[in-house]
Amino acid sequence: MTTPRVFLVRHGETEWSLNGQHTGTTELELTANGEKRVLETGKALVGNDRLIVPKNLAHIYVSPRKRAQRTLELLRIGCKERYPWNEQREQSDGAIRTQAEVEITEDIREWDYGAYEGLTTKQIREMRLRGGESENWDIWRDGCPGGASPHQITERLDRLINDLRSRFHANAIGKPKGKAGPCDVLIVAHGHILRAFAARWVKRDVATNPSLIMEAGGVGTLSYEHHSIDEPAILLGGGFMVDIVEEIEQEKNQTKG
Repeated sequence: MTTPRVFLVRHGETEWSLNGQHTGTTELELTANGEKRVLETGKALVGNDRLIVPKNLAHIYVSPRKRAQRTLELLRIGCKERYPWNEQREQSDGAIRTQAEVEITEDIREWDYGAYEGLTTKQIREMRLRGGESENWDIWRDGCPGGASPHQITERLDRLINDLRSRFHANAIGKPKGKAGPCDVLIVAHGHILRAFAARWVKRDVATNPSLIMEAGGVGTLSYEHHSIDEPAILLGGGFMVDIVEEIEQEKNQTKG
């Protein structure tokens, strides 16, 4: 039975992510090390016998920020169409591995840090203390002055989750694997927004702090329990090799028949 998945990919390392600086709207390039690590992640996790199977992807959402878009390029998913930010397609016909379309969406842009853009958590708390405010600041509970509140983050993530489920999961979940078609979704974005996305996926209140960690270049997986769209879950560990083993067994049975 088909159980769709959502793969969350945080962009690769930048100088600010390396230093713990909050990076929302600021455009930064990946570091050389960041690019190298994303390339290796793609080799390790993307392929017909890997965690992310390109032919099973129905859609790819990506942040408007260049660091996220560059990360998607480095994963070498093998998209049929050119990326929306490129004039020419990067891969040859022989490198095409998925029919999934790439959609840039503001709904998965990073948390707007407002006055805290470019600052570390330590700097933010020191600045608040100097201004006579409590240093016990928590972005999940308090949001950012001049930036986004937890309510605003929740609103746009819920919109994206509803769009994703209705377009790509609702008609595939629970069907035999041969009849469901591509239904997995890939999202390439940023640390705080992807952690908030995972929280909203399982209907947790963002303001309570989801207590999730996602490193630069990291990959996470979301899915469902009991083949039910009403039971979203965080997939802590998946037997992704099971799919390729099942395909081999099916081919053997067809040959015998």
